[in-house]
Amino acid sequence: MPDRKVPRGSVVPLVTPFTTDGAIDEGALRRLVDFQIANGSHGVSVTGTTGEPAALTLGERERVIAIGAEQVAGRVAYAPGTGSTNIDETLRLTRFAAREGVDAALVIVPYYNRPSQEGLYRHFAKVLESTDLPILVYNIPGRTATNILPETLARLRRDYPHLIGVKESNKDFEQPSRILHQCGRDFLVLSGIELLCYQMLAIGGSGHVSATGNLLPREVAAIYDLVQENRHAEALELHYRLLPLNEAIFFEINPVPLKWMLSELGLIEPVWRLPLCEPSPATQERLRKVMALYDLPRAVEARR
Repeated sequence: MPDRKVPRGSVVPLVTPFTTDGAIDEGALRRLVDFQIANGSHGVSVTGTTGEPAALTLGERERVIAIGAEQVAGRVAYAPGTGSTNIDETLRLTRFAAREGVDAALVIVPYYNRPSQEGLYRHFAKVLESTDLPILVYNIPGRTATNILPETLARLRRDYPHLIGVKESNKDFEQPSRILHQCGRDFLVLSGIELLCYQMLAIGGSGHVSATGNLLPREVAAIYDLVQENRHAEALELHYRLLPLNEAIFFEINPVPLKWMLSELGLIEPVWRLPLCEPSPATQERLRKVMALYDLPRAVEARR
């Protein structure tokens, strides 16, 4: 087996930057990866929800995954999103990621189709049978309209040991405890809900995949680091300090506010692919006020 890093701690889901003519901005993407690593993130992911994967062609998704692999170059854990509602696309992207030498793949619960738990089991079983790459399930019921249950994850883990964990973007905070109870406390459970990063660690979770890390990677990573050092009071203080920014990135659908703020900071161009577009003027004004709370221009510039 290859020497792979375990995706735990703060695994930041990067935006996909575009040029003004709508192409993938490869230079900006490489700079974003370096910015994350230089500022303490424990891992990086691309082409997850924050990376607008549905707006990318399969070839573009492969190119973004490859650029990420080249730029990360083994410095931190790298777990790109390779899932789709189409099983053949999922297999293609997951196999491609494995050839690029990634540490794990993040495979979303199929969306739109609303499969049964048996259908979910068979979908992920086929993915797991196609590769020895460690797989993380990405459960985000608010986007997919389907919730993979702890019982289904436990069944998959019993049958396929290289199912190593789940990213739970699930506002039902009872579910992570049930997952850890049924799948084992060594099963990686990462929070995909920004306001639940600290709480997930407190119950034995392995980290978080927080879009806020695009803006303040050092602080988002510090929540994990502080808990590991048993400095819970400081971690809790940081949790509340980040709360306004965690809420701001969802003033409109992710990644619309996030990409607008990153563009204001000069890190990317203000470009989205349809059907997403720039935030409304009212939202932009609200975002400016939140950015001022953290003095984001100065904070980011000092870390570039």
